[in-house]
Amino acid sequence: MPCETPRILVVFGTRPEIIKLAPVVAALRQKPGIETVVCSTGQQRELAAQTLAVFDLTADFDLQLMRERQDLHDIVAGALCGTRDIIAQVRPSFVLVQGDTGSAVGAGLAAYYSRIPLGHVEAGLRTNDMFNPFPEEANRRLLDEVSSLLFAPTPRARDVLLREGVAAERVHLTGNTVVDALMMARQGWEQRGAPATAAGLLASCPGKKLLLTCHRRENFGDGLAAIFDGVADIARRYPDLTVLFPVHPNPTVRDAAQAHLGGVANVRLLGQLPYPDFLYLLSHADLVISDSGGVQEEAPSFGTPLMVVRRQTERMEGVEGGFATIARLEAEDISRHALELLAQGRRPPTVTTPYGDGHAAQRIADLLTQAVSG
Repeated sequence: MPCETPRILVVFGTRPEIIKLAPVVAALRQKPGIETVVCSTGQQRELAAQTLAVFDLTADFDLQLMRERQDLHDIVAGALCGTRDIIAQVRPSFVLVQGDTGSAVGAGLAAYYSRIPLGHVEAGLRTNDMFNPFPEEANRRLLDEVSSLLFAPTPRARDVLLREGVAAERVHLTGNTVVDALMMARQGWEQRGAPATAAGLLASCPGKKLLLTCHRRENFGDGLAAIFDGVADIARRYPDLTVLFPVHPNPTVRDAAQAHLGGVANVRLLGQLPYPDFLYLLSHADLVISDSGGVQEEAPSFGTPLMVVRRQTERMEGVEGGFATIARLEAEDISRHALELLAQGRRPPTVTTPYGDGHAAQRIADLLTQAVSG
C-alpha cells in the first residue's frame, strides 16, 4: 500500500530523459505535502552524471545498469527488476517516466506489474513504423498503453492518443518539457556568461558552422555511412565551413565517425558536451544536421535551420512549420540539401514553437499533484 505522504518516483536513465524530467522534478519539489524520489538507472552513466550536475539534481537511487556492449534485453531487464525493488522500498503513489528508452519501458512495466499508477511524459508520438525508430516506436506505444496519465507534448500527439481510443480523462496536453529545460539553460548563460567550452569553439571557427549529431540505432550501418559521407562532401565543397560533431560515446557511432570523417580537415570530432554548451553551439550554428528527437524540438527556439536525417520522424510539427527538412539517407541528397540550407541562412529566433511555451513542467506537476492528493 502507498505511504500516507504521497510519493512520486521519477525514473530516468539517459541524458535526454534527465533534460526533459529535470524541470518536472524541480516543479514537483515546490509542491507542499508531496515527496519526490529520483531514481537513475545508469543507462548512460557518464552522460547522466554530467547532466544531473547541470540541473543541480541528485538521484536518490542509482541502479548502475551500464555495462560495456550491453544490448536492449539487458537494459530493459535491469530497469524492470531494479525499479521493482525501488518501488518495494519507496512505496510510491505514482511513478513517472519520460519518452521511449529501455529505462523508461522497464521502469514503466515495473510500475504496471506493481499496480502503481504510471505517468508518461511525451506520450502520443508516432511514426506508425515499428522499426523506425527502433525500438522506440514500440516502447512508447507500450508505455502509453499502461499509463494512467499521458502527457502529450503537442496537439498532434494528443489527437493520436484520442484516435487510438485512450480515454480523454487520461490525456493531457502540456507542451514539451525540453522547452522548459532549454529556457533554464539559456537563462543560466545569460546570467553567468557564455559556456566556456562552446564559446571557445565558436571563437576558433571564423566562418560558418555546421553542428552534427547522430546516434540512432536504426541508422547504424549504411545509414551512418551515408550521413557521414554526405557531411564529408559538404565540408570539402565548403572549405570555410567548420563541422562540429560531438560524437556519441556508442562505439558503433564513434568508429564510423572516425572512419568517414576523421581525415577531413574542417571536421572537428568532439567529446560529448555539457547541455548548456551544446545548446549554445546550437543557438549559433548556421545549420544543424541531426537524427535526434530532442534537437528537432530545440532548434526552432533558436531559428537554427535543421536537416533531419532519418527515414521517419514522429515530430512532423517542425517540418510542417518550416523549421526542419527531412533528407533521404543518401550522401548526395544530404549534401545537396545542406548546401541549399546554408545558402538560405538562419531564420529569426522565435518565442513560439510547435513544441511548447516553457510551462509544461508546471502543468505536469499540477496534474500529478491532483492525482496523488485526490
